[in-house]
Amino acid sequence: MRDYYTITELTREFGVSTRTLRFYEDEGLIHPVRRGRTRLYRPSDRHLVRQILRGRRLGFSISEIREIIQIYKTPPGEVGQLHLLIEKIDEKRQTLRQKRRDLEDTLHELDRAEEACVERLAELGVKT
Repeated sequence: MRDYYTITELTREFGVSTRTLRFYEDEGLIHPVRRGRTRLYRPSDRHLVRQILRGRRLGFSISEIREIIQIYKTPPGEVGQLHLLIEKIDEKRQTLRQKRRDLEDTLHELDRAEEACVERLAELGVKT
């Protein structure tokens, strides 16, 4: 395992911009070592970037990701982190299910509106 990774190496590996990595640093999620103006990322920073990006893909906000990361660093540690993550996953799942219901309702309403338009056009003698 390597001691350090450059910002260029991480941007290529994860397909993100340097601006994204600097944002995560500004948010206190990662803490690269500075050598002059050069940022050097430890394997732990690399692991955190992977976890942050996974959290983003799952729809978690930066503040939720920060909370999940922070709980790992304090008691109850990993156990607490895993319990919190399960709770956050359940909340996200419930939110997505509600959004799916809302989308289905909207699609049905659009279908009814379209049917009403087609029926009215037929009443007016206009072919569709």
